[in-house]
Amino acid sequence: MFTINLTKLNESEKKIMETLLAYAKNQPYPNITKAAEICGCSVSQISKSIKKAGFNGYKQFISYLYHGEQPNRPIADEIERLKRVLADFELNLVYEFAELIVKHDNIVLFGYGPSAICAQYFEYKLRLCSNALVITAPDEQSAMSMMNRATLLVIFTTTGQYRSFAKLTLEAKYKGAEVAVVSEEFNPLLMENCDHYFVLTQHRQPATLKPYEKTRTVFFIFLEQVIQTLLEQHNKPSTQ
Repeated sequence: MFTINLTKLNESEKKIMETLLAYAKNQPYPNITKAAEICGCSVSQISKSIKKAGFNGYKQFISYLYHGEQPNRPIADEIERLKRVLADFELNLVYEFAELIVKHDNIVLFGYGPSAICAQYFEYKLRLCSNALVITAPDEQSAMSMMNRATLLVIFTTTGQYRSFAKLTLEAKYKGAEVAVVSEEFNPLLMENCDHYFVLTQHRQPATLKPYEKTRTVFFIFLEQVIQTLLEQHNKPSTQ
């Protein structure tokens, strides 16, 4: 589990990330000196921006960008996989996501297929512990019409491979909304137009499964913990 937080970057650092993301779509991976040349900055600026966003360093960043997060050895049994997910579970991601939810009065949830059902479940539970206006958009067009500068758009996706979210996230940026993506597997394309990217596990489900065939159990584990955290905060007696 890990999170990428692009809101920590200043405009020049965001430009570096955007440039390298665009370059990676159709060019071979560059060494850090070449990356600095591409971005028109120093090597130290490249390194600083990448670490500030949440990566360990340039080597990890470029590996993720071109190859995705390297999964642990394949696991045939789903129960065994979930045991490993729980063993690696990091509550810091839960607290970070809960804090993000609390900061917004307007929350739009979105996903495709089974991930949309996860969004609907989260909407129902979130209304028990938040005063925010929370709604799951039934389609992209509806989601676009609901967003404004006070909005947090939360996208749920297992792999990010079923359909692109680029149009939706670009519209969110145009309207000044904040964008958070929650995915089970890391996908560099999900970083585009994104402010917060929560990656839930490196223990991947079998590649033979299509995105809609994969379980959403890890989503529910994460979301239940987020709800529990928010409930504790919501029910905490006021100190005033």
